[in-house]
Amino acid sequence: MPPLDDLSRLVPDMARWRHAIHAHPETAFEEVKTSALVAETLAGLGIEVHRGLAGTGVVGTLKAGSANRAIGLRADMDALHIQETNGFAHRSTVPGKMHACGHDGHTAMLLGAAKHLAATKNFDGIVHFIFQPAEENEGGGRRMVEEGLFDKFPVEAVFGLHNLPGLALGEFAIRPGPMLSAYDIFEIVIEGRGSHAAMPHQSIDPVPIAAQLVLALQTVVSRGTDPFDAAVVSVTQIHGGDTWNVIPQSVRVGGTVRTFDPALQDRIEAEIGRMARDIPAAFGAKASLRYERRYPATVNHPAETEQAAAAAQTAAGPAGKVHRDKRPLMGSEDFAFMLQARPGAFIFLGNGAGDGGCMLHNPGYDFNDRILATGAGYWVSLVESLLPARG
Repeated sequence: MPPLDDLSRLVPDMARWRHAIHAHPETAFEEVKTSALVAETLAGLGIEVHRGLAGTGVVGTLKAGSANRAIGLRADMDALHIQETNGFAHRSTVPGKMHACGHDGHTAMLLGAAKHLAATKNFDGIVHFIFQPAEENEGGGRRMVEEGLFDKFPVEAVFGLHNLPGLALGEFAIRPGPMLSAYDIFEIVIEGRGSHAAMPHQSIDPVPIAAQLVLALQTVVSRGTDPFDAAVVSVTQIHGGDTWNVIPQSVRVGGTVRTFDPALQDRIEAEIGRMARDIPAAFGAKASLRYERRYPATVNHPAETEQAAAAAQTAAGPAGKVHRDKRPLMGSEDFAFMLQARPGAFIFLGNGAGDGGCMLHNPGYDFNDRILATGAGYWVSLVESLLPARG
């Protein structure tokens, strides 16, 4: 890999790209301006550009030497529905939307790596730079795979990266096997009988039924799951009623389930279904359940994990840290669909504890520009180590 100073020269470009993306956030499948910036930048570097997978997805292809071996490098582009509270110059200009997860930084680092690799071509093979839409909730990675990502752009391995606040600035963390949990959602609609709030005996009140259901759902993990099995059931939404003197007709309860083990996932889904049916029925109400399995667990392949860790160590430098036994997180990633389709690995890059290091999905979050060179260096190191130039 080139000296970090060589990649540091690209930091002004990467910061400019990131700040432009951050100031104009676009959410799932609406990344029109972002994908245009990516495509125009890649084309300006002489990289072949393909657009349209999953609507706003962009794939750039760079070839060097004569080998036909290929790898894929993936960055996500979408923002979140959060009102930003930051006051810096590149803050969001779109009300109710912001880059609160660092996808602006992920995109900028991969563009930086593409610029360096296009200039040096110190590798032998093919690199596909995958810029993915709609990672947040909507499964853009799944759509890219379903629409033929790896048929159109065959690879022997695919790699992803995410910044991680709380991990020291510029450190890496990875592990073989499960890295992030599966992501399921549920929505239970309790149908009672509305009435005047002064005459509750004429109602089947869905509000206390919802309260009973929420309390019961807390026992799915605490009393129904082996303590050595990782699982989370969180109720995140309760909606019902419109005014003070009316008992509503219905209440909606929603939330999320996180697991690693498919058998446990099956059991929890069945248990939520039983509670959603039986608890309202005990009060004379009816309920419907919508349960969706959004993302599978993100599972790293052993050989590719070692390759990623070695490249990360090169990027971090001799004194830098690469944690190879990172404890799995209960967050989720639709990069999991790419890892189901091809071998690969997903790695974390430390965003620091302060100075832009507040937690992900927070209205005060900002990606830390001080890791731009390290992240781009990781991608360059990965390419040059997996597709070594012929001497």
